[in-house]
Formats: sequence, C-alpha cells, structure tokens
Amino acid sequence: MIQPSAIFAPIMVLVLWSFVMMTWMAITRLPAIPKLKLGRDVGKRTKELGDQMPAHIQWKADNYNHLMEQPTIFYATALVLAMLGAGDGSNLILAWLYVGGRIAHSLVHATSNVVLLRFNLFALTSIVLLIMAIKACLIIF
Repeated sequence: MIQPSAIFAPIMVLVLWSFVMMTWMAITRLPAIPKLKLGRDVGKRTKELGDQMPAHIQWKADNYNHLMEQPTIFYATALVLAMLGAGDGSNLILAWLYVGGRIAHSLVHATSNVVLLRFNLFALTSIVLLIMAIKACLIIF
C-alpha cells in the first residue's frame, strides 16, 4: 500500500478542477446548441461544433482540453515524487504553485481570454513543472 503523501492533495485538487471546467463547459455549451439552431447535422467532430460556437462559449471547451494535455505530465511527475518519498517540502510548494497557476490560467481562458496573460501563466506553470521534473530526475539518477 502506498503511504499517503502531501503531494496527493494538489494532484486531487487539479483533478477536481478539471471536473469543474467540464461542468462549466457543459452548462454553457449545451444550451447554446439549440439557441444557435445546431442539431445533429452540426458535423462529425466536436471541432466542427466548436467552430460554430461563439468564442466566449468555446473558450471553456478549449480550456478543458488543455487540462487534458500538459497536466498529465504534472500528474506523472507528482506521483513519481510521492513514490520517491519526496512529495513534501519544496516539491509540495511547487505542486501547489503549478495547480494554482493552472486554475488561474483556466479562469483567464474561460472568461476574458487575454492571450498574453494566459501565455504568461502557461509559461510560469511550465517552468514550475520543469523544475519538479528535474528534481525528480536528480533523485532517480
């Protein structure tokens, strides 16, 4: 049995945040379909549906997709740190910074979508994640 690690908390917060974004996407996107008179003939791919949605509605779906991309590296890295017994201290702080930054990124993306601000949040969280990954590698190697 895996011993509880403090780093499991930010992992699970990001998982739950992904469900928040999925719900937000659904409650904004689904009612828009009949209002825009989009039906079964909208297309065979969700991208085609997204192309017909107003941008402010589509931003939530785009962000949900983003939460299925780079955060997978965060999950892997954080779980490795936990298994190495290094899921506390500075690694825990980095994990919380990553999760907080991703939540901020989501809020910017889903509301105002200020691209420069969104990019800066993405870049900062990417640097935090890179530091976590390097620290894990230094323990392993």
